Amino acid sequence: MSIDFSAAMRRATMATRAGNASDATRIIQDALAGRAAGKDGPSEPRPRRPLGEVVKALRRGRPSVELPGAGAVKPPPLPDGAQFLTRSYACAAGTRGYKLYVPASAVDGLTGLVLMLHGCNQTPEDFAAGTRMNAVAEANRLLVAYPAQTRANNAASCWNWFNPADQRRDAGEPAILAGLARAVAAEFDVPPGRIFAAGLSAGGAMAAVLGATYPDLFAAIGVHSGLPAGAANDVVSAFAAMRGDSGMAPAPRHTRGSSPGPRTIIFHGTADHTVHPSNAERLAAAAKARAALGASRSERGTAGSGRAYARTLVEDRQGTAAVELWMIEGAGHAWAGGHESGSYTDPRGPDASAEMVRFFLSSEAIGAP
Repeated sequence: MSIDFSAAMRRATMATRAGNASDATRIIQDALAGRAAGKDGPSEPRPRRPLGEVVKALRRGRPSVELPGAGAVKPPPLPDGAQFLTRSYACAAGTRGYKLYVPASAVDGLTGLVLMLHGCNQTPEDFAAGTRMNAVAEANRLLVAYPAQTRANNAASCWNWFNPADQRRDAGEPAILAGLARAVAAEFDVPPGRIFAAGLSAGGAMAAVLGATYPDLFAAIGVHSGLPAGAANDVVSAFAAMRGDSGMAPAPRHTRGSSPGPRTIIFHGTADHTVHPSNAERLAAAAKARAALGASRSERGTAGSGRAYARTLVEDRQGTAAVELWMIEGAGHAWAGGHESGSYTDPRGPDASAEMVRFFLSSEAIGAP
């Protein structure tokens, strides 16, 4: 079906100006549902609801349909001595449950903490299974915390990256997630400067928000199929940004410290019909603008499973990798190198989890993957 998005957005804008927010949301939902249907092709090994359809319930109380298998994922077996704990964190800004992976290798000393933010209609268990991040963490002596967004706070379990109240330091979801990371890091004596955040889709967009609002806390962030901080300030602009038509400039809101911002690694599929690949370029541009840049280079390669990619690397003036951008040929809205037991995964790689951890823990000059 052919959809005239310009006309749809004009109608949605007119409805918004007239005070008919529900009509505007319905118009955008209908347009995006028509565009996304059936277009993710081979990059989606199982049928998934596109994010454009999932977020139709954003900031509304309507229930949304679960993904096939979501919430019923069988976790992989734990290594002897490892733990996958169910916990909760509360602060003045709110409360969230989370899963915490404590590796058996922690007995040899932890190297850091990764905060992993799931996408819409996912759960921590689903995200852990799909990304296989626990196995990567075990090999690298990392803690991994998987916060859970609730349907009470978003009907589609999306992180509210587009909401101005959740884009500021010391307020909303950034305050909850940063507080959770601080509490876990303090409890387990994580080395200073070794707290990282990563996420997929809405979770990737929230990881970018955390990097913008807490640059003194998160040493590096990983954004997979996400959007820049400040790319939207309501539901209408969120859809526009996802479609690649955002006219907004990223507007990070941090108020403390003089950090140039965290080191940033970005993954995005060139065939992503849910979050337009231009968002990856915007993320990279924003990260470059914050850093005192040195050398850069680009290369092309092929993952072991046959996925081609283009990789751009930028150093800071100290020779440390500051920005790394992976554009994956033909990949859709899915975690690269993930396992099919989780939703929104592309097992054909490259292995985004392993590459993110390599980037997070590396303090050396950029090199071959």
